[in-house]
Amino acid sequence: MDINSELILRLEKLANLQLSAPERERLSGDLGKIVDMVNQLQEVNTDGVEPLVYLSDRGAVLREDIAHHQLPVAAALANAPQQDGTYFLVPKVSKK
Repeated sequence: MDINSELILRLEKLANLQLSAPERERLSGDLGKIVDMVNQLQEVNTDGVEPLVYLSDRGAVLREDIAHHQLPVAAALANAPQQDGTYFLVPKVSKK
């Protein structure tokens, strides 16, 4: 892949960027390094290597959902502007 000024200007337009000349030069160099790295990876022999689907062969490690350190209702409602002793009271939301 050829990294030239046309490609940089096209990428700049697609990304809705306004780059200065030094920024375009730096981007060109960075893209060149990325393409070189990808080309290097393509040279690696991957025959017989299974594609990686998950990072770990372990299944989902779950824990029991047990509530701890619950706040008492009275303490939770203590600073509420409006409450009825059990619930917070809020203004009704109407559909328009």
